[in-house]
Amino acid sequence: MTRALALYGAVLRRAAAGGAADVALVDPAATRPPRRIEPADWCGGLRPGDHSILARCRGATLDVGCGPGRLTAALAAVGRTALGVDLSGEAVRQARRRGAPVHHGCVFSPVRGEGSWRHVLLADGNIGIGGDPYRLLRRCRELVAPDGDLLVELDPPGTGSWHGLVALRHGERTGPPFAWAVVAADDLDALAREAGLRVLDRWADAGRWFARLSAP
Repeated sequence: MTRALALYGAVLRRAAAGGAADVALVDPAATRPPRRIEPADWCGGLRPGDHSILARCRGATLDVGCGPGRLTAALAAVGRTALGVDLSGEAVRQARRRGAPVHHGCVFSPVRGEGSWRHVLLADGNIGIGGDPYRLLRRCRELVAPDGDLLVELDPPGTGSWHGLVALRHGERTGPPFAWAVVAADDLDALAREAGLRVLDRWADAGRWFARLSAP
């Protein structure tokens, strides 16, 4: 994972400096097509669709896999209690430069305020963290308050869900494989039931798909 994070950090540094980046998640077994990603979307200002998820954050919010911290910083800027969590040292440095409070670590390790967060965010495909969405949602359920909710971003319906190994490709460089997953919007109900959650709301904005979940 250290080598994968080093390559990810290089991608973020280039994107933050305004450099163009040819970046994709590729399947080491070549059974799935490359999944192009846009690091500039994470390092810049708010993306189209971000306001619809931020508007639902009315209390203390934990942003899991916050990256360079655009969502965490936006919440902090309007006086909301917010904390980002990310494994990447480069992401944490960029987030803190934006004024975002960030915990440098893994969501599956102890996190400040466990069980008391009003909202937990899984944006930008971060429902894929760890390659096991069921395990991740169960963990997020532990982090959120009894009356709290999870706000998740999903792939469009009809595109299919999967989990497995991927590698980060940046130009001519390809990092080591790590576990990742994708959840399509029309597969969420079954996953939520397995994780002991229910879907309260779902919406689309700016070509992006979101849902709000809570414990029953």
